[in-house]
Parts: sequence; structure tokens; C-alpha cells
Amino acid sequence: MLPSLNTAELYDPSTANWTFTGNMNSSRTFHTASVLTNGKVLVTGEQGNEDRALNTAELYDPATGTWTTTGNMTTERCDHRASVLPNGKVLVAGGSYKKNC
Repeated sequence: MLPSLNTAELYDPSTANWTFTGNMNSSRTFHTASVLTNGKVLVTGEQGNEDRALNTAELYDPATGTWTTTGNMTTERCDHRASVLPNGKVLVAGGSYKKNC
């Protein structure tokens, strides 16, 4: 398996340029990213460099370009789906919890 990345980039459609922003706290692949109603981005799950599904989550704040860890999911997941609901909560469903998902 190839190593996971923890880097993030911002795209500016007015200039068609990409720039690096703050790094996530964990390297991730097979995760989801959901834009919350407050403008922050929630990233959930992963298959990190440990080569297994994890239950971690992080919040990206576009105002500061920083990532902070937030509450863990109950179940380890990778390759799952996430949807922001009308009430602002995020539904995470499915995926895999096995090694090498």
C-alpha cells in the first residue's frame, strides 16, 4: 500500500491556482470531507499509514487554515459516505473497518 498524505491544498477558482494550507493531524486515504453549515470542513475516517481503518475525525477552519481533532466516531471506518443533514449534523454510513479496506 502506498503511504497516505496529511497535506491539504486550497483551490482559488478566480486564479485557477492551488496553494498549500495547514496539514491534517493524521495521514488519510479513503476518508470523507463534509462542509458544515458554519463553513468548517469535517474529515472523518481513514485508512492511515497504519494500514487499518480508524475512527478519528478532524475539523478544518478556513479562516485560520488549521486542523483540530474532534470527537471520534464509535466505529472505525474507511471508504464510507458522509452527508450533512438539514439540522447541521453529519450522517456517516457504511464503509469498511477491516485492515486494508
